[in-house]
Formats: sequence, C-alpha cells, structure tokens
Amino acid sequence: MSEPQTDADLAAAFDRAARRYDLLTGMNPGYHRHLDSAAHRLADRLDAAPGLLLDLGCGSGSSTAALLGRLPSARVIGIDASAGMLAQARAKRWPSGVEFRQLPAERLGELDLPPADGAMAAYLLRNIDAEDRDAALAAILGALRPGGQLVIQEYSVAGRPIADLVWTLVCWLVVIPLSWLVRGSPRLYRYLWRSVRAFDSTATVQERLRRAGFTAIDQFSVTGWQRGILHTFVAQRPDQPTSHRPAKS
Repeated sequence: MSEPQTDADLAAAFDRAARRYDLLTGMNPGYHRHLDSAAHRLADRLDAAPGLLLDLGCGSGSSTAALLGRLPSARVIGIDASAGMLAQARAKRWPSGVEFRQLPAERLGELDLPPADGAMAAYLLRNIDAEDRDAALAAILGALRPGGQLVIQEYSVAGRPIADLVWTLVCWLVVIPLSWLVRGSPRLYRYLWRSVRAFDSTATVQERLRRAGFTAIDQFSVTGWQRGILHTFVAQRPDQPTSHRPAKS
C-alpha cells in the first residue's frame, strides 16, 4: 500500500498505527522530554491557573499528559482527526477535566467551546495540507481568547542541508527499521520522513502565524541530535484586534 496522499488516507494510516504508536514513540528518548518542554513554554506564558486548554493533534494523549504535567488544574480538550488515536487516548486514565473530540484542526470553529486560554499543537501543522495551513492557524486564533497563547512543536529541515541529511539517516537507519521490528506501520514512518523534508521552513511557519493574526511570535530549537530539526514556536492572540507588535526572529 502506498504512503498517505489525502487527509482521509493520513487519518486511516494513523488509525492503523495507533496500537503501536506509543511503543515506537517511547523508543525515542527525547520524545516525551520535548513534549514536556513545549508544555512548559505554554505554562510560562499563561496565568497560574488557566481554564481551558486545547491539545490540537493530541494523538494517543502523550501531549495531553505533558500539558497536565505542567498545568494539572486545567481543563484540557484533546482534538484529533484519527479515531484510532483517540481510542488509544480515551483508554488511558485521565482527571475529570479531560475529554477528547474527533475533528480536523482546520474545522476547529465548528466546536461549541468557550474561548481557550491556550493551545498546543505538537506535530500537527505538517500533517495539514499546505493550502489549508493558513486556515487552520486562523481557526486556532479564533478559538483562543484575546491574549491567549499558542505553542507549536514541529519538525522542519527546509533550507538546512545538514539537518536534512541527519533526519534522513535517522529515519532510514533507525525509525523505519524499528517500525518493521515492532510490527508498526512502515508506510506511516516513510511518510513522516518525506513530510518533514517537504514541510515549510521555520521562516514560513512564522509568516503563516503573522498572516493568521498572531503576535509576540518566537522560535526555539531543541538540543541534541534534533537541533535544527525540531522547533518550538510560541505566539499570542492579540489582546486587541488592532494590536500588532513586531515579531521576534
């Protein structure tokens, strides 16, 4: 079977991989640490006791757990397009303020929710078709309260030849073979390799955030072998509709 080509194909691929997804991500020694770091950046930008947080592209719930680890009193709604991933998430034990809903991020406006204090989108934006990414970010902006905060964590190697080479070597020498070994979904991880190489540059991600209306934009790269490959972006919905502060670069 070929790699995912459409949103429906991708959701189905995640459905098939869902049962072994936590096993494979657990073999990545930095995976949960990086999610915790992204959640920490969101917590640092929020009030001490936020109300509603959105976990966009929540998958099997690892990012949800990271958010609760930093903001244990928050109400968290995890949103994902994959029914299989959400089934894995719902099977875990959660506090009473946690729930999960199946919906693509670009249709976030269809949910009847109060404005959120913050949102985290880990490994989501790359999995949205390029022509829909601006609309997805605009939908996220609309789901936040004025002054609400967004943290995005995503792979990007565009314009970084060394990072691109490291990414390719790790995928083909480690990640894809491991997916075969644990009877995961090699097609999904070949897609992962290819989608990262084709994804926006970090400058393009920042420009998309600006176009959507976000301000106070900043970017950080992780340490270790994923330096220059995995990035965290932070942004804010303006307190006032006309407020546009210069973004950091």
